[in-house]
Amino acid sequence: MNHFDLKGAFNALQKQMSLKLTANRQLVSHAPTMGDVTEESWRLWLQEYLPKRYCVSKAFVVDHNGYMSDQIDLVIHDRQYSPFVWTVNGADHIPAESVYAVFEVKQNLDKAMLEYAANKIKTVRLLNRTNAPVYHADGCITDPREPFNIIGGILTLDSTWSDPFGEPFIKAVDALEPRSHIDIGCVLDKGGFNIYYNADSGHTREISTPEEALIYFFLRLLSRLQRLGTVPAIDIEQYARALDSI
Repeated sequence: MNHFDLKGAFNALQKQMSLKLTANRQLVSHAPTMGDVTEESWRLWLQEYLPKRYCVSKAFVVDHNGYMSDQIDLVIHDRQYSPFVWTVNGADHIPAESVYAVFEVKQNLDKAMLEYAANKIKTVRLLNRTNAPVYHADGCITDPREPFNIIGGILTLDSTWSDPFGEPFIKAVDALEPRSHIDIGCVLDKGGFNIYYNADSGHTREISTPEEALIYFFLRLLSRLQRLGTVPAIDIEQYARALDSI
C-alpha cells in the first residue's frame, strides 16, 4: 500500500502557523493591531480546517432576554441550524443557543491572561439558552435536549511562565469557578492542553509536546465538538417576544 506521512503533514501545519504568528509579532509593533492580526490568523486557520457545519467569528453572544456577553475573540457557532446572526455597527451578535465554543486569543499565557479569558468565557455561559422540540419530515418529534456546557479556551503564541503548565498554571486553573473553567487551549510554542473537571477531585489535564501543540489542540477540540453533537433547537417564540406585535 502507498504510505502517507500523517505525522509529517500535521507537523507541517504546526510550523506554518507558528511562523505566521511569530512573523506577525515581529513585524507589527502596534499592540492593538498585532492582536487583531493574531486573532484573524487563528480564526482563518480554524475556519479552514473545521468541518463546514461550524462557523468561526469574532462576536458578542446574546440571549432572548436581551443580555449580551463581552466581545469574544473567537466564537465557534452553528452554521447550519442557526436562523440568524445580527451585524450591528460592524460587530456580529450571535444567539447563545448556536454557540459551541468560545476562545480568547492573546500573545502570551500568564495568570492575568488566564483569568481574563476565564472571565470573558463566563459572560457567555451566564446567558440563558432556550431549547425547543425538533420536528422531523416524517412527523416525529424529538424532545428538547438540555443545553450542553459551552467549551471555553485560550490560544496564545508563548507563555511568560518558565514552566508553562507547571504549578502556577495548575493553581490558576484550580482557582477558577465552574462557569469560568478553561477547558482547552494552545500555547503554540510550548504545548497544547486539555482539561477535565471533577467536582470532587479537582481537574485532570493532558499536555502535548511543543512540537505537536497545534495539531494536538485541534484534534482534542474536534473530539470535544463531536461529543457535543448538534446545538439545541432555538425556541423562536422566545426571541419573537421582543417585537411589539407579538
